[in-house]
Amino acid sequence: MNEKRFALKILIIGLIVYLLFFLQIPYYVERPGSAVVINDRVEVDGQMDESDSQYMLTTVEIFKATPFSSFFQFLPYHSGVSEIDLLGNYEDYSAYRTLQRYYMDYSIHTAKAAAFNEADFPYDINYEGVYVMSVSEESNFFEDLTMGDSISKIDEKSFDNTDEFIDYIASKSIGDTVTLSLERDEESLDVSGELILIEETGNPGIGITLVTQSSVTTSPEVTIDAGNIGGPSAGLMFSLQVYKMLMEDFDSTLEVAGTGTIAENGEVGRIGGIDKKVVAADREGASVFFAPDDVISSQALEENPDLKSNYEIATETAEAINSDMQIVPVQHIKDAIDYLNTFD
Repeated sequence: MNEKRFALKILIIGLIVYLLFFLQIPYYVERPGSAVVINDRVEVDGQMDESDSQYMLTTVEIFKATPFSSFFQFLPYHSGVSEIDLLGNYEDYSAYRTLQRYYMDYSIHTAKAAAFNEADFPYDINYEGVYVMSVSEESNFFEDLTMGDSISKIDEKSFDNTDEFIDYIASKSIGDTVTLSLERDEESLDVSGELILIEETGNPGIGITLVTQSSVTTSPEVTIDAGNIGGPSAGLMFSLQVYKMLMEDFDSTLEVAGTGTIAENGEVGRIGGIDKKVVAADREGASVFFAPDDVISSQALEENPDLKSNYEIATETAEAINSDMQIVPVQHIKDAIDYLNTFD
């Protein structure tokens, strides 16, 4: 009898441990990630930056919570987000990661363009088709297409931009069969199906949501390896690293971190989780942190009076953790370049 009671207690304890510490729930926790040195991730004309300065992109770590780890959201610079709020319309975390990889690919190309723009070097933007972001269950391609597929041709026809791609489909009739040429995991495929009525437009369509796929060709050639990091927020730091190597400029020994999206014209955009990225940069010993100085509209402030710019949040965070980092506001890549040039 005692042995049975002991075994039952062990079973109950094991079940409690599993439920508390190992059972994943539809909830995620975000916390400071890392500050990743990118000197060896960017090559210009086959060469890496071997100077003493370090440029770092910053990340937010996201992990799926258990009942126990969900309480981590109450720690400083941690936050919780429900699965539906994080993933949106995407069915699982894998699909979400595919989207984040697209954003990173896009930011890499715009970073090249922004750096070459600022350095007054020529470059070419090459249209390569569209990425599939989602497929409607009503689509006749539902079984054949998947998120992340890259469609380069329709009926063996190439296009110069996404508008031409969409116009070609709109010129067809509902029920017409089209053949899509695509790439998936470095494999070339052709899939065919009938067009359906897109109720929102009244036009025939494939039944997908899509985004433009393009690349930037430069001379000298630039390659950027983001590894497994996703999202668009490394754009500013990648563009600064490329510009530095093109111009051999601001060769100080600064350890520079930062964040922000980048547009082809050099404008820097707002990102999420900047407080966590400031903490990550401080832990890695950065001396400078570039923060987007986004302008909050009066309408946005009316709707959310507590809304603050990335720069304001970054400054408050640095003060709260007693960081010695210099928080520098940037609205354009030139703002960061001008600041770095003060250390020549």
